[in-house]
Amino acid sequence: MNEENTLTKKEEKLITFKRNQFYTVLTLFAFAFGVLVGYFIWGTNSSVPVAPVEAAAQQPLAGVQAQAAGIENQAPTERYEIPIEGFPSEGPEDAPIVIVEFSDFECPFCTKWHNQVYAPLLEEYPDQIRLVYRNFPLTNIHANAFMASEAAMCAGDQDSYWDYHAKLFNGELGLTEKALKTYATELSLDEDTFSECLSSGKYSDFVQNDMDYAINLGVRSTPTFFINGVAVVGAQPLNVFQQIIDEELANN
Repeated sequence: MNEENTLTKKEEKLITFKRNQFYTVLTLFAFAFGVLVGYFIWGTNSSVPVAPVEAAAQQPLAGVQAQAAGIENQAPTERYEIPIEGFPSEGPEDAPIVIVEFSDFECPFCTKWHNQVYAPLLEEYPDQIRLVYRNFPLTNIHANAFMASEAAMCAGDQDSYWDYHAKLFNGELGLTEKALKTYATELSLDEDTFSECLSSGKYSDFVQNDMDYAINLGVRSTPTFFINGVAVVGAQPLNVFQQIIDEELANN
């Protein structure tokens, strides 16, 4: 009787052990199956677009990518040929330093750079910089940015691009259509001409072409600059621009 009881307990232990093994194997199989399904659903989906974003986003441009703290500039690895003719610019046409800015009037980082770096930079190098502005409104997150870009071009038709440009970045009234027209009035632009330009979409293709060019170039964030073709990503402080410009001037 005792032997039968002992045998029964052994059998129970064996059954329990085998059952535990079964659950372990089943768990591992379920995990592996989940990973496999996830791979086929997500891993092979390479067609999902990556939307441009503001400021410190990952992007493929080679050049200077300074960090906010402990800035260490990388040696320029590539220069990009960026068309500049036919786009709004200020500064001497034969300036040794050409800065192309891809920017968004509704982007807070672009506004930060404009308010903190733009004026001091041009004051420091008054005859040595040509600044070219190209439009990269992030329409997926900034509902008013595209129209603001169009409005600036319409103001340019009345020789007031840069004054209007400043109004947009100051943004005291926002960037609604009403605000855009108010800025034109404050600059004494012809209101009817400005409104007709804006409502007609005269510069819609121009702005869209700027956006398409930037995306194809590899720009993924605003603001992005090219100093004599060297990419600088983000609202970097004045000293980052000074260092690159001084090196360019020394090399020239």
